[in-house]
Amino acid sequence: MRRRSASLLGLAGLLALPLTVMPRAEAADGLVSGGKAVTASSVETSALGPGLAVDGNTATRWASLEGIDPQWIRVDLGANHAISRVKLNWEAAYGKTYRIQTSADGTNWTDVYSTSAGDGATDDLTVSGSGRYVRMYGTGRGTAYGYSLWEFEVYGAPTGGGGGGGTAVPFGSHLKPYAAGMLKPSGTQASNDQKVVDYYNRWKSAFVRQNCGNGWYQIISPDADHPYVAEAQGYGMVVTATMAGADPDAKKIFDGLVKWKIDHPSSINPNLLAAEQDTACRSVNGGDGATDGDMDVAYGLLLADKQWGSTGTYNYKDLALKHIAAIKKDELNPTTKLLKLGDWSSSGDQYYWITRTSDWMVDHFRAFRTASGDTTWDAVRTAHQNQISRLQSTYASGTGLLPDFVVDTNTTPKPAPGQVLEDPNDGAYWWNACRTPWRIADDAVTSGDATSLAAARKLNGWIKTKTGGDPNKIAIGYKLNGTQISSGSEAAFFAPFAVAAMTDSGSQAWLDALWNKMVATPIDTSSYFSASIQLQVMITVSGNHWVP
Repeated sequence: MRRRSASLLGLAGLLALPLTVMPRAEAADGLVSGGKAVTASSVETSALGPGLAVDGNTATRWASLEGIDPQWIRVDLGANHAISRVKLNWEAAYGKTYRIQTSADGTNWTDVYSTSAGDGATDDLTVSGSGRYVRMYGTGRGTAYGYSLWEFEVYGAPTGGGGGGGTAVPFGSHLKPYAAGMLKPSGTQASNDQKVVDYYNRWKSAFVRQNCGNGWYQIISPDADHPYVAEAQGYGMVVTATMAGADPDAKKIFDGLVKWKIDHPSSINPNLLAAEQDTACRSVNGGDGATDGDMDVAYGLLLADKQWGSTGTYNYKDLALKHIAAIKKDELNPTTKLLKLGDWSSSGDQYYWITRTSDWMVDHFRAFRTASGDTTWDAVRTAHQNQISRLQSTYASGTGLLPDFVVDTNTTPKPAPGQVLEDPNDGAYWWNACRTPWRIADDAVTSGDATSLAAARKLNGWIKTKTGGDPNKIAIGYKLNGTQISSGSEAAFFAPFAVAAMTDSGSQAWLDALWNKMVATPIDTSSYFSASIQLQVMITVSGNHWVP
């Protein structure tokens, strides 16, 4: 490939900009973009994701949609850097008119290079600028196709600054490794990360809203009893905090969700979130709290504190600690150390000794213990793990399946005998418990805990055998003995098993089949439930879930 300096490009029509051009001998900084989180305005196909432009492999490439201007590719360096050189290794589809830009925050951009006479091959550019983010912003294609780069290389050095309050664990950085031996889908890490970003963007378009004003963001729930439910807001907070670095609007959305949480307090404990709101954004049905939503709200706030710190508009850490304390006070049974259904259940009512297995988020308990220093959360984690093991061995020895609801927690906990809250299948593996392989295995892959690993592997071994390794055969619901309840295929049921598959070294082909099914499944815009579950599963399976 040809190597051209910025001065030669200037003779070919470089648009002069206020930048400093240094001799090549002074631009000896190292490559800082390799393997970093990358996003792009579009991709031609999922096989040509932007991460392929920073993987160090000149046989793989990013390509944008064809025939459309403008297009861009952006790399997140993770912290502020002094940028001295940018190298663009173009495929045949090159940029004729493009700019190289830097940014501290991913929103406000400064041009450090511009040309209207690009002619492809390799552009090796000496520049002077600084920022956490660097992008190629193309406004004029050199061909009828799109923009395509074999490699997008940024050279520079960290400045020691925080990049304008950037993200500590940007999506795709993989700064929090999993326990040893955990599987990931085959294929490049960059390609798998991009598939998650693509799915997230579709999820965001379908379910993230700004309704009723007041600076609120909400996750809409078209398949729930009300348009806004706490469970959806909790999912949204965890997802947006995790996707920071891939979505430049992540913090803005997260803060809008925080404002929603603050402005919709539970009528029983104002540090919790009211469970349901109507089309006018008013809390309804008593305005009390639901444990599942509150667990994720608290966890999302802890993620935000680690991502962005707590000195901005909202003190995430303080809000998280108050939320955690409120869960302990009003959503935890003090006798059994098992979660209640919500803050509305109190001693003496018929629901006080009932718990929902999909609320048993073991990694959340670990995060609560770390953040609060309260050893109660160790006892809570142990109590839930003990019940998982006991329920599997006593009631589902051949499957490992958990029921939606567990009753009689004050004596001998057992699956619900029938409808106790929602459905005649309350004692089966149904629309609540379908999440348990994901919740159990989230802890297994991040902590390596032996109890969580054993539970996840039991589930994985059964479902892989049950389906003969074909994820299309995962049904909608099972009795605890493995008898199918309903036919069909639903992301809420097939996706969670992918996290369990990660825990078994002999399940690579099975994990790949589950991953490929998720990637090939169009997002169901009528179901925040299934779409949000699949998105969070994809985050974990791609190696991007982490515990604050």
